[in-house]
Amino acid sequence: MIRPSIRTSLSKDAIANRDEALLAQLGYKQEFRRAFTPWEVFGISFSIIGLLPSIASVLVYALPNGGASSMVWGWAVGSLFILSVGLSMAELGSAAPTSGGLYYWSHSLSSPRWRNLLSWIVGYANTVGSIASLASIDWGCAIQVAAAASIGSGQTFVATNAQLFGIYIALLLSHAVVCCLGTAILARLQSVYTLINFLLCIVVIIVLPVATPKEYINSAGYALGNFTNLNGWPNGFAFILSFVAPLWTICSFDSAVHISEEASNAATAVPWAIVSAITIAGILGLAVNIALAFCMGSDVEYTLNSPIGQPMAQIFVNSFGEKATLALWTFVVIAQYMMGSSMLLAASRQTFAFARDGALPLSSILYHINSFTGTPVNTVWFVVVMAALLGLLAFAGAGAIDAIFTMSITALYVAYAIPIFSRFAFDNNFKPGPFNLGFFSLPIGITAIAFMAFMIIVFSFPTTPTTNAASMNYAIVVLGGVLLLSLAWYYFPVYGGIHWFTGPVPNIDNDRTDGIRHEDSVSTEKKAEGAVSVVRV
Repeated sequence: MIRPSIRTSLSKDAIANRDEALLAQLGYKQEFRRAFTPWEVFGISFSIIGLLPSIASVLVYALPNGGASSMVWGWAVGSLFILSVGLSMAELGSAAPTSGGLYYWSHSLSSPRWRNLLSWIVGYANTVGSIASLASIDWGCAIQVAAAASIGSGQTFVATNAQLFGIYIALLLSHAVVCCLGTAILARLQSVYTLINFLLCIVVIIVLPVATPKEYINSAGYALGNFTNLNGWPNGFAFILSFVAPLWTICSFDSAVHISEEASNAATAVPWAIVSAITIAGILGLAVNIALAFCMGSDVEYTLNSPIGQPMAQIFVNSFGEKATLALWTFVVIAQYMMGSSMLLAASRQTFAFARDGALPLSSILYHINSFTGTPVNTVWFVVVMAALLGLLAFAGAGAIDAIFTMSITALYVAYAIPIFSRFAFDNNFKPGPFNLGFFSLPIGITAIAFMAFMIIVFSFPTTPTTNAASMNYAIVVLGGVLLLSLAWYYFPVYGGIHWFTGPVPNIDNDRTDGIRHEDSVSTEKKAEGAVSVVRV
């Protein structure tokens, strides 16, 4: 009876030693506790996707750009392209599972001439995109909380921007407290988050069609073929704009990469978490959208502009009534809240990794592991403060707050595309990990890069062809401004990153254990620049 437990213990030790050895080959010492099982690594990717609450948050973008058919077919087409991105990233994550992930890969796979600059750009785009993702998730959650209040008041309560911002700040602060907890607690929470997300999807797919009154049931011709264009763009372009729904929902799957230094059997767990989360979300999400398309009625304009202020909540009220909707909506809000918690966890790890290499302002403060919780508490609060500042865009108009949603996609797609491009465009010694696409790597990679480049351009357009200061798309302004400032700092005379940034800095020989990289060790570490010139396994 003792031997099986001994074998299990030895197996876990062997996996832990292999994970630590792989991280050491990549140039880093083990600083986090590897408390995430493969299931929990999948859990964080899937909980950040947060299928039903995410669809609720972005239904407002699909409905006016094609109505029912865009909800269904836009999701189906978009999901397939997203899978190509995920497959390419999964290969890279299997070869080099480290918290810095994307900017590490960019540096490792690029030519000596471009590696520092590309790593710098990717690091900032990934950091900004992760913070924007947190901001968009929590803003969506604030709207959902306000919708619950509207349902409870008999649709007499309508939240102001100031009230929404207050709810938003409260959500961010509570998430900061949660994400300062120990790694083991955060890992166990992912299973709870995943279960709630699955159950919510099943309820909508099965119960919604049964409960919906006949007057709100649509025919197959309407649900799968109706095209309602309310924003004024040509139909083809409007259909492409509806991709914001699947692209925002099935995004931030790089979160699995950012917790890879806390994951057991990371080289296998990380890629499969990415691919399985995207695949399951694509299939379940399509089923949810089909159910909504058949049960939402045909008055798209009222669904969008009802006093509740939340299209999915209005669909639920039509089908379930106010009391039942309020009960179900409570779980939608909880699931969205859990998304924010998982997103802050991933964003703080990306920020920690970038600060570890000295690339962020205040890096010496941000690169610190709290001795009590074993987590990067400083980066958690930094990310929350930055997300709070992004939320101020709400006071600039509806178009400005929409920019947070589109920017979270475009910034991350910049960060996703560059390392995939670098792998195939530059001469490097890439060695695949356990997850390998073989012959299909190149065509899938080309598809992923072309799709992301196209969507970055598309999402720079405003919501409607005729726009003004209040309704323009501020995503390009905010993202472009951040990237231009980062480049200005990189090329700044004497003090700019071009003079000292050498990409990922190995710390494996640094015997300091307080989590802070001091100046006396930086110069020594920078001599190891060539040690990370290729991804190694």
